Amino acid sequence: MWSDTLPGGGHWSYLLPRGSSLRLVALGDGANMSAVLYAARNPLERYNLPDTVKALHTAHYTRGHVLMSDMGRAMASITRDDVGWHDPFGALLDDAAMEARYGANRYAAHRNAMHRSGKTGLLIEIGKHGLGRRDLIAPVNFFSKVVVDDEGRFHFVPGHAKAGAAVELRFEMDVLLALSSAPHPLNPSPDYAPAAIGLAAWRSGPAPADDYCRAFRPENARALHNAEMLAL
Repeated sequence: MWSDTLPGGGHWSYLLPRGSSLRLVALGDGANMSAVLYAARNPLERYNLPDTVKALHTAHYTRGHVLMSDMGRAMASITRDDVGWHDPFGALLDDAAMEARYGANRYAAHRNAMHRSGKTGLLIEIGKHGLGRRDLIAPVNFFSKVVVDDEGRFHFVPGHAKAGAAVELRFEMDVLLALSSAPHPLNPSPDYAPAAIGLAAWRSGPAPADDYCRAFRPENARALHNAEMLAL
């Protein structure tokens, strides 16, 4: 359907129809891609972090997992994963944290070398579709790994994703997808040097009856069935 490159620190949004797939490729080591998903027909329905991790019995995402909406429907399935761990809990880098860590590089002085946070980038993108601050949800941070220690503290794993690593999503309903390639908020690096992300979308068709993701967990099968009923 199309291909694109999102520069490091960039942001964009796309309407992906049911039965399409999107490949994300890390074009540098240590990439991060923050993604939020909304139902294109009714953006009040959106990706739900608590429901998804509860249904999957997981603290990270990988192949076979299904990203679920707050209506119990499958929004997207992870059909390929070269990395093995994607972070659902780390949230977004905001302007205050970004400036404290990296300094304030603003467009007026730095042009294309400006710094932009993941939170601001996603707010810009969902704003193009009539959504605002109250609609910004917890993202999936693709290519990033965050682990939890015995005291319940989050720890970022540097260098988790290598250049060339890919993850593929198949969309089970018409989805508004907003993306930011800003750094992960827990990345301890003192340098603002986010990697670019390659994108390629194609028509793959919806999940077949013998789909790997459908069989991964009974909760996945139910969420896919709910999405299929919506598409009738």
